[in-house]
Amino acid sequence: MSERYDCSDPEQREAGIAAAVAAVQKGELVVLPTDTVYGIGADAFTTWAVSRLLVAKGRGRDMPPPVLVGTMRAAIALVDDMGAFGQDLIDQFWPGGLTLVCRASPTLAWDLGDTRGTVAVRMPLHAVALDLLKKTGPMAVSSANRTGLPAATTADEAVEQLGDTVSVYLDGGPCSGGVASTIIDLTGSVPRLLRAGVIPMDRLREVAALVTGEDVPVSTSVNGTADIPTLPDDAAQAPAAVPAGVADLPGDPAPASAHDPAGVADLRGDPAPASAHDPAGVADLPGDPAQESAPGPAELRTRPDGPVQVPEPGPAKTPAPPNDPAQASAPSSAEVPDLPNDPAPRSAPAPDGPPAETSESSADAKDTAGK
Repeated sequence: MSERYDCSDPEQREAGIAAAVAAVQKGELVVLPTDTVYGIGADAFTTWAVSRLLVAKGRGRDMPPPVLVGTMRAAIALVDDMGAFGQDLIDQFWPGGLTLVCRASPTLAWDLGDTRGTVAVRMPLHAVALDLLKKTGPMAVSSANRTGLPAATTADEAVEQLGDTVSVYLDGGPCSGGVASTIIDLTGSVPRLLRAGVIPMDRLREVAALVTGEDVPVSTSVNGTADIPTLPDDAAQAPAAVPAGVADLPGDPAPASAHDPAGVADLRGDPAPASAHDPAGVADLPGDPAQESAPGPAELRTRPDGPVQVPEPGPAKTPAPPNDPAQASAPSSAEVPDLPNDPAPRSAPAPDGPPAETSESSADAKDTAGK
């Protein structure tokens, strides 16, 4: 039996989001409003929950659902590479009606369908959707409709098409968007427009150069649910065949389950950094001093003339004078470095053995090893 919550009422909204979070964590389906159309979502990391979503829509694995996120941190954990323009597009159009097809992180243990190693990601501009997504994490979400029928723009339309296949309906009123999201493929060297949508082309080209073609579908209304054309079967260019519902990329709720080795379960709007079990590298951001391990003071380095022990940092030591009094006044090699092509001969040869290292060079060697 489905539950429905009126999100215009603060108490029902709070109760509805709590019920939706619980449903997603159990692998059940929920319907949520977004800035484009209503979406039907499931835990992206529970395989059978994603399969249930595809069955509810009447789709196969050849039409994998996109993933919606509530934070940038969650998006970064899902994506392996955004290309040269990905971050600029995100900075300009997220949250909003832009879907980006990127290479998925290879560390993720999920099964959205026949994605060919890609993922379509979006952050919706809708308060209810974002509140839910920040609590659940990334979600597999498609338009709330049966395949071939118009995408739902109200909760009533979603209930009429999906019925009791959905556990929780969040009623956010009529969707104000009405036009599907724009989809850009970032898996190639140059961004490619897969579908024209709510974001005008001139605005996109202010941020990034785009490759377009006559075969690019244009979504001018919520009824524009034509499938996104499959790209050539080229490993460097072929993203997943984005499902028709990508146009309606609604919110993006999906709690990270035990099947999520990338630590996406920790990406729920919590400012705390991801834990050590995050192989996606979200916790290991560049410049994190916690990740830099400086070598110990007695660590040996390999040099051309053999291993030399790096001394502890401290004041430079004056090398012991040689036994030969005639050489006592000659500068040591630590004081006078060997200069190539120096026409002026030294007054006396340097002492035998490798040059002594100063505390400054020792510290530099440690710093280099720690990077």
